[in-house]
Amino acid sequence: MKQGDRKGADVRYNYLRPAIAVAGIIVNVLLTWLSCHFRLPLYLDTIGTVLASLTGGLFTGMLTGVASALFSVFFNQYSVYFVLVSVGIAFTAAMFRRAGKLKKLRHIVLLITICALLGGCLGMLIQWALIGGPQFEEVSTVARMLSGMTGMSYFTATLILSTVLNLVDKGITVSLALIIFRFIPEKVKQGLWDSSWKQKPLSHEALSKTGTGENAPGVSLRSRMTVMLIMSTMMVAVVMTMICIAVYNKSVIAEYTENAKNAAAFAAEVIDPDKVEEYVIKGERAQGYMETKRLLERIRNNSDGVLYLYVLRVERDGCRFIFDLDTEDDEGYEPGEKVDFEEAFLPYLDELLEGKDIEPIESNDVWGWVLSAYHPVRNKEGRTVCYAAADVSMSYVSGYVRDLILRMLIIFSGFFIVIVGYGMWLSGYYLIYPIKSMTDAAGSLIRGSAEQKELDENVKQLKALDIHTGDEVEQLYRAICTMASDTAERMREMRYYAEATSRMQNGMIITMADMVENRDSDTGAHVQKTAAYVRIILEGLKRKGYYAEKLTPKYMSDVEMSAPLHDVGKISIPDAILNKPGKLTEAEFEIMKTHTTEGKKIMERAINTTKGQNYLKEARNMAAYHHERWDGKGYPEGLREEVIPLSARVMAVADVFDALSSPRVYKPAFPLEKALEIISEGSGKQFDPKCVEVFMESLDEVKAVLKKYHEE
Repeated sequence: MKQGDRKGADVRYNYLRPAIAVAGIIVNVLLTWLSCHFRLPLYLDTIGTVLASLTGGLFTGMLTGVASALFSVFFNQYSVYFVLVSVGIAFTAAMFRRAGKLKKLRHIVLLITICALLGGCLGMLIQWALIGGPQFEEVSTVARMLSGMTGMSYFTATLILSTVLNLVDKGITVSLALIIFRFIPEKVKQGLWDSSWKQKPLSHEALSKTGTGENAPGVSLRSRMTVMLIMSTMMVAVVMTMICIAVYNKSVIAEYTENAKNAAAFAAEVIDPDKVEEYVIKGERAQGYMETKRLLERIRNNSDGVLYLYVLRVERDGCRFIFDLDTEDDEGYEPGEKVDFEEAFLPYLDELLEGKDIEPIESNDVWGWVLSAYHPVRNKEGRTVCYAAADVSMSYVSGYVRDLILRMLIIFSGFFIVIVGYGMWLSGYYLIYPIKSMTDAAGSLIRGSAEQKELDENVKQLKALDIHTGDEVEQLYRAICTMASDTAERMREMRYYAEATSRMQNGMIITMADMVENRDSDTGAHVQKTAAYVRIILEGLKRKGYYAEKLTPKYMSDVEMSAPLHDVGKISIPDAILNKPGKLTEAEFEIMKTHTTEGKKIMERAINTTKGQNYLKEARNMAAYHHERWDGKGYPEGLREEVIPLSARVMAVADVFDALSSPRVYKPAFPLEKALEIISEGSGKQFDPKCVEVFMESLDEVKAVLKKYHEE
């Protein structure tokens, strides 16, 4: 598929995913309404959530569940409190789809069970926290029966019953969602699932390795983003909760204070000032006392938040009760009973004795934390004969605040997960996954071999990521792709020039070697054979692990390439000595030995001319020291053991073996067995024992070289 076509398909799926969420919301809300309308003990409110999670992914499912709960609140006041349950079910369904566990029956049963536990246990815990028991009366009735029959606690019975009901509910939910899911074309399902990606989708295995590996940072970007989202969301939630509580607390106190003032005012209206003295003396026996008391009880019962309603007369040495309505926890004072002033009233005593209006008084004493509103009862002359008082329990107010906090926590917990989930979804697909993919691809480029084919393949894989976030991350990706492509092309050009240079260098080496060989009448194919033996020995050392730190691919290539120059110094030896058929005299041999020092001088001049190429340095070492001996008895400097350069030690074995196995003007060729015997005897004396060891272990290759050049 062309890139434009693929992106067009992505756009279509991006529009289709919200459509699925809307359809899921409609299904959830409709089924919730039917369940509430017919008072079914089943919910069926997560079918759309499960289907949206299976098709559009985790965030689509979460969004469907949250929106469904918000819309359902119009006919089910408790639905918004179950957002956490919906989010948990969406997460479970999405994880099963992601892991590919929707085909086997046991996986489907496990999915239903987990959803049932979320809906049953977590849902029932929320119901207990909100209303102190099951939402449905039918569930409560059956739970009480179950508790009575088995002896288990009522709470445990509600949990078990709720879980069983949810097994049925979620069994129907998951089954219907999977049936619909099966009918969706595979191409559409995969397109919807992959439409969140802003690059080539990563496999489940690749996702599981995100942020891991030997090059993984100590703290990943994903972890930092998650912590940031959680902290910022919690800070906003705490601030908003504190503001809501403060506003709510102030509002409730103001409302209850007004209720207390109104209740006291209404109570003052029903008190007959002219009968107060009679009420104090006779109490309930006084005419009209009980009728007035019933009116006061009606006022108290109709005043929200008012706990105590009473009428008293303030005297210098205490307050005398006229009416004191009974409560469940208190029988009240008898008419005419006098009590001492509470400490909170002492600052207002003078005003009360004078019969003035006072502001509500807050106190915390034997009657608890209350707010008291007083209203004077005045006679026709305007003199205050007593006060009607109403008390609001501030414990009720704090109870309402605690209930508010609990409800906010339940609601917020679900929305908190959605907000964090959305943030992680957004940062994952637009930031973390693209950066991780680019990092892995760049790492492959860096760690890859120098082979052009592998480099081109790594660049191809980088381009195949096709990151299209539409922001700075995409710009970075395009820049990296361009840089990688340019680097591959530069490397291709460098290889071309390097190969051309190498061919030129090889030509120069062969030319120089030919110049020497053409002067020597009996060294037929000597440089070719010694080069072949050098390669055999180097590979043997590498295979055995000898001199591992030295035997790099570059070093081995340099030694093999420069091997033909080991006898370049012979160009300065006179022909009479170089091609003498008989044994050299002592003086002639001394002249012959100078081919090592002359070779060294020639190669050093070449090194100075070419700015010190490595292969020429090894050519110098072999030209100068290939006649040195392991025991230090060689020439020209008498070096010993590993002081002798490795390339020269390798060449010593190759050079002597070729001299032994090839005919010369002064001798015939030795049989192969004799030549090998001489080489073996020289191990640890003339030759490096390791070089001899690997040479003797590679006789098949050695014989192949002999056969090739002897047949020629």
